[in-house]
Amino acid sequence: MSDYQQARVALGMRLRELRMAKSLTGAQLARLLGWTQSKVSKLENGKQTATAEELRQWAAATDHPHVAEELTARLAGLESHVRSWRRQLAHGHQSVQENINAEFDRTRTFRAWEAAMIVGSLQTADYARHIFSRYADLHQSPRDTEAAVRARMKRQAGLYETGNTYRVIMWEAVLHARLCPPSVLAAQLDRLTGVIGMDTVELGIVPFKAALRIPPANGFWIFDDRLVITEDWHAELWVDDSAGVATYLKVWDALSESAVYGGDAHRIITRASRALDAR
Repeated sequence: MSDYQQARVALGMRLRELRMAKSLTGAQLARLLGWTQSKVSKLENGKQTATAEELRQWAAATDHPHVAEELTARLAGLESHVRSWRRQLAHGHQSVQENINAEFDRTRTFRAWEAAMIVGSLQTADYARHIFSRYADLHQSPRDTEAAVRARMKRQAGLYETGNTYRVIMWEAVLHARLCPPSVLAAQLDRLTGVIGMDTVELGIVPFKAALRIPPANGFWIFDDRLVITEDWHAELWVDDSAGVATYLKVWDALSESAVYGGDAHRIITRASRALDAR
């Protein structure tokens, strides 16, 4: 069982303890709250995560309103590692971008791997605009696209700060992914060629034909050697334990061995750009 699941089960046990202290059955509590009995059962058994408001309602319904702060603190600790998109995007993408920007501001060495799209810190505004729109469609989240784009663009100031190092590797597939109109992708590819040679950026491309030591799975950022942020379809995962970070460093090293840099990377990007023009 993962640390996240263990924490959710522990929270569920605490909720059950509060219900039983009030001598309520699950069905009785469900009626008080206007919920289904299955929801109460899932929360108590760690099969579902309550919202902060639901925890406050539970505390009040069991005559333990003073425990609401404890419960929401447990939830905050649980979600500090696994942050569901449903919760994070409740008010749009801007706040998510600002939270990540805070981590960029306190980091000097960045390592990134991306197999699906251009790494955020190297995106053009137009490209980022299409990415945010795609995810807003998926999650049915508020469309604060322009604010989210501005927040992401702020991050790029770090590319020009002395002392920062960006070690970015991407699979060749990202150069061809039609997540935006051809004209936008063409400008994005031109942007990538422009960062090759910057003293703060080491850009590597893993060619389609490269021998791979490990499957090119989901993308991730490593912030110094203290934090990893990676994404799945349902949630964003923040990894800060030393063993977890070490695993991602090992993955990054394995993928970087398959990458090409400098002139070789430039030629692959140029080839992708020409292929785009030819269609």
